[in-house]
Amino acid sequence: MGSTVLSLRIDGELLDRLRSHAAKRGMSVQDYVVRTLIREDFDERFQTAVDETERFYGEAEETAEAAGETDGAAAVSPHAHVRPSAGIA
Repeated sequence: MGSTVLSLRIDGELLDRLRSHAAKRGMSVQDYVVRTLIREDFDERFQTAVDETERFYGEAEETAEAAGETDGAAAVSPHAHVRPSAGIA
């Protein structure tokens, strides 16, 4: 996959914080920002997939409940899940 240049104008205080975060991880600011964007993009794509799955199975569960075909399994709240990037250092 090719790369493209992205130029940003950011506040000096934000840049200082980014430098600090990157330094703690032994990374350049560029690598830190790219890694953060990749993680955030993954989280959004993952959440979209979860939402679509819940919509698909939610409709099937509602139909089964209306027909009296529930198996009695406890429902898990979608908010009980851990954010996918929670373990990424």
